[in-house]
Amino acid sequence: MESSSPAPALCHRLDFDRFSLLPDRRQLLKDGVPIRLGARAFDILVTLAERPGELVTKDELIAQVWSGVFVDPTNLRVGMAAVRKALEDGDGRLIRTDPGQGYRLTAQVARTADARSPVRVVTAAPSQLPTRVMRIIGRSEFIADVAAQLPRRRLITIAGPGGIGKTTVAVACAEVLAGSYRDGVGFVDLTEAAEAASVVPALAAALGITISTDDARRDVVGHFRGRQMLLVIDNCEHVIQAAAELIEAISVGAPGVHILATSRESLRVTGEWVRRLPALTCPPDATKLSASEALSYPAVELFVERATATRLGYQLGDAEASVVGEICRSLDGVALAIELAAAQVEVFGVAWLAAHLDRRLWILKCGRRTAVPRHQTLTAMLDWSYELLSEQERATLQRIAVFPGEFTLADAIGSATDDGIRDFEMVGGVYGLVSKSLAMLDDSGSVTRYRLPETTRVYAHARLQMTEPEFHRSTIQVPLSH
Repeated sequence: MESSSPAPALCHRLDFDRFSLLPDRRQLLKDGVPIRLGARAFDILVTLAERPGELVTKDELIAQVWSGVFVDPTNLRVGMAAVRKALEDGDGRLIRTDPGQGYRLTAQVARTADARSPVRVVTAAPSQLPTRVMRIIGRSEFIADVAAQLPRRRLITIAGPGGIGKTTVAVACAEVLAGSYRDGVGFVDLTEAAEAASVVPALAAALGITISTDDARRDVVGHFRGRQMLLVIDNCEHVIQAAAELIEAISVGAPGVHILATSRESLRVTGEWVRRLPALTCPPDATKLSASEALSYPAVELFVERATATRLGYQLGDAEASVVGEICRSLDGVALAIELAAAQVEVFGVAWLAAHLDRRLWILKCGRRTAVPRHQTLTAMLDWSYELLSEQERATLQRIAVFPGEFTLADAIGSATDDGIRDFEMVGGVYGLVSKSLAMLDDSGSVTRYRLPETTRVYAHARLQMTEPEFHRSTIQVPLSH
């Protein structure tokens, strides 16, 4: 007797506006066409659609979507931004925000049973992302923007100077997108890849890829072919050539793999989109602030949170608010430098710390014991960047360290007039420093101007004093800090 095929199982369907939500199949459709939506964002939308018109509080959403997991409100904001983007709801037509409380789906929702065109349920593979234990401050818009772009761009490099927070942001972007990929998320940290030849083996070891031939790169690309996954490749700068070649090979040979890389400079490969991670926003110079006003700036918020972690009961008062703002600004809004400074509040207090930042390279030495060595002190972080420079770039960095503020390319060339460095070498050196996130460019005016972040300038000036004292004595002496 012939056996008949089983009837497709009914699953409930939530229809609103031009959208259909199938929770059992984990699908969102617009006019019948599937729309990609990350796992957390999908769960947020389901929670709202199951209670149309009702206020769903932030706490309820977090408890429902991140059950049993510690998260901060940034995750919810990022997830909600992804939902709004998928629904094209920038004007709040479908989802209303109740300020300080939560959200509600205002569209009419029709619940039906649906047995049409069975869809294969895709369960994302477990991600290999590092566990995040601290909340992210001041990065929600950047994270949401990169997470929205990556599915279309396929290869994005988050670039920026050491300690700015590239790894943290990349992991957060991957968390948002993890549920969108059938084969999950892979994470590779290239820090321990000491040389170019170890890049492919490091990636293979991190992801459990078997190398079975003499062509390791071909084996790796073959492993990814046909997969749909997100690959995060962290800390590419010290093996940039080998990393770039491998990443381009994967991108070309495995189009279903999307790649999010971090580096202090761009990879310069086919199909790459570069997003430079900016410093945390600091209060403007010479501004008298109250504590509440200062805390509206992410750099100050980070300082206070980390200071509180080491000195229980610490609170930012109005009297110290502007001083803390000055500390953050002097540290260029770099997250790691701010964290290292905040850790000293327990011992020295805010006023002493602000007064002695001219010796920041000697003071900011107490990073997390478990951090990678280059993130344990401010000097170690800068040493790492310095060692990656060419001799020409090092010479350029030391020469332009004599400028306490902005300078032009002509100024940079003039700083080496009597030192045997040719003009084109100085131009190439400035180009290298900008591309490697050690110098900043401002082309908003009629003449392009450059600036070294103050901490980088202090470091480079100290290097100049150690390596070329005669040049140092012959130049105009400049203070090590504003």
